[in-house]
Amino acid sequence: MTATTDGTGESPLPEAEAGHSTTVPAPATAAPGAPKTREAAARAVTLATEHLLARQDAAGWWKGDLETNVTMDAEDLLLRRFLGVDDERTTAAAARFIRSRQRPDGTWATFHGGPAELSATVEAYTALRLAGDAPDAPHMAAASAWVRAQGGVAAARVFTRIWLALFGWWRWEDLPELPPEIMYLPKWVPLNLYDFGQWARQTIVPLTVVSALRPVRPAPFALDELHTDPRRPAPPRPLAPATSWDGVFQRLDKALHVYHRLPVAPLRRAALRSAARWIVERQENDGCWGGIQPPAVYSVIALHLLGYDLRHPVLRAGLESLDRFAVWDEDEDGAPVRMIEACQSPVWDTCLATTALADAGLPPDHPALVKAADWMLDEQILRPGDWTVKRPHLAPGGWAFEFENDAYPDIDDTAEVVLALKRVRHPDPERMEKAIRRAANWAVGMRSRNGAWGAFDADNTSPFPNRLPFCDFGEVIDPPSADVTAHVVEMLAVLGKRHDPRARRGVEWLLGEQEECGAWFGRWGVNYVYGTGSVVPALVVSGIPVSHPAIRRAVTWLGEVQNPDGGWGEDLRSYRDPEWIGRGASTASQTAWALMALLAAGERESAVVERGVTWLTDTQREDGSWDEPYFTGTGFPWDFSINYHLYRQVFPLTALGRYLHGEPFAETPLEG
Repeated sequence: MTATTDGTGESPLPEAEAGHSTTVPAPATAAPGAPKTREAAARAVTLATEHLLARQDAAGWWKGDLETNVTMDAEDLLLRRFLGVDDERTTAAAARFIRSRQRPDGTWATFHGGPAELSATVEAYTALRLAGDAPDAPHMAAASAWVRAQGGVAAARVFTRIWLALFGWWRWEDLPELPPEIMYLPKWVPLNLYDFGQWARQTIVPLTVVSALRPVRPAPFALDELHTDPRRPAPPRPLAPATSWDGVFQRLDKALHVYHRLPVAPLRRAALRSAARWIVERQENDGCWGGIQPPAVYSVIALHLLGYDLRHPVLRAGLESLDRFAVWDEDEDGAPVRMIEACQSPVWDTCLATTALADAGLPPDHPALVKAADWMLDEQILRPGDWTVKRPHLAPGGWAFEFENDAYPDIDDTAEVVLALKRVRHPDPERMEKAIRRAANWAVGMRSRNGAWGAFDADNTSPFPNRLPFCDFGEVIDPPSADVTAHVVEMLAVLGKRHDPRARRGVEWLLGEQEECGAWFGRWGVNYVYGTGSVVPALVVSGIPVSHPAIRRAVTWLGEVQNPDGGWGEDLRSYRDPEWIGRGASTASQTAWALMALLAAGERESAVVERGVTWLTDTQREDGSWDEPYFTGTGFPWDFSINYHLYRQVFPLTALGRYLHGEPFAETPLEG
């Protein structure tokens, strides 16, 4: 492939420097801890390795369940009822799962051990009503009473009220407006489509269609019990001062409501056609959109409203793709239970599993690692996607998170895949090196102006999308983050590029982002423990000495927040409440992240590390796995949380492997 600039005028990585051998350097000599601790760690690594190897798919990939919250299950049922494709078995199985997640007070939370959440409770309650649960049943009455006490449906998020509007339970006129004409805003105008993060962009386009057409499929019952006053379900909201940003956007929303009543008809029709074309063009080969469930759900609704029959190939494939998000199981009575994943994470899980097994001591040419590398190489994306809007001259070469998501590769997966591939001795080294080169050039080219990296786009930092009344569902932009930047910086260092100006700029940015306490914020994992566990190894492999003040502050902080049991944990409430930073029940994944930082910082023989290793070995189950009900993954900070079921397996194995064998890239060669 012809080398191109990264869109900022900078050239790609030089051939000679990125192309050294993929053979893993010999691990540093390590004789850590007390003999009993080492022996326990070695046993744990053996068991965990066997457990992880047994979970590899025959094609070479790993994928753990991705658990979020019951809004996914409720919205899936609502979609099926809206389209008329619901069936008794699916409805009953989904209802069992939703009931299993209800709290004793009748509410639902969005993460294990978290507080009750209004929108989740409204949606779960509504889905159970559709499934046949009576409103006067004790579990339902408790839920509706709590909803009323919190302000009723009127206080729920916009997306929840959109779902209710589809069935006539809420008036479309009482929802914020976002017209499909947004498709035509030039890319230099604030609030153009590409000011939104990729996940929001894919969701907003179909929702502008739904909002414009305002369909209603009357429900078989009312939901008066969810309103504080059924005669006045949508009390007027106070108007913020016109001089404030909130006031500006409230008045803009009022103007858009006026436009909805009096649109320019030819422009509206053209915008709807453009939105349909945009949606269809981004459907993946497996029928999904973006590899994630919410855009797929709204895209199916939008296209159906625009005249696509359910038997149309586009919608048929879309509905089939939604079935693949379902995880079927049985409850303790043997009845089927159905959970919906928000997305699936095979690329992410596979690269992390490959790294973990390499850290555990598997030889780099082990068949499982080679098979995983082959699968990852086949998944590399070699066609342009939406990222070309900001980087039109950049050659592709990234990886996505999911099985099929060619329009939206992400920088985080790309960096971690490269790091995993560097741990494998592949029988076709030329193929490997070409893939790594393409990936590194693409990732470097996606950096933002401040020298750091976001997840999907470059310079996706507009302050305006988050202010729209329509966008109250979580983060809708994709600014650079410490964890993604750390993974790219680590990748560049491993490729022998630690002195590249772009790598050094990334290191400087990371040093500037350290919190006063010594930690780093975690955008895509919970939270400061994840950020610190990502940044410290990247800084050290990039040449920052372990004696550097930033590293010592991080080590001190990790020692201060270690739990009395020897593990580490951090609750999702740390995204909103500083009192929770570094605090929470110990978990296997978060303990591993803390250990990965401490080991990189040269603390292998410290009592803090020994206690952390002991916690991991003591809590390992007989089958070599760890249990972890807590959510340690982040979709949107606080608003959308994830329990990656494979995190509890791969990260402890990585940490224990590095404890036994040393840092994997301790002898990475430098360029020149």
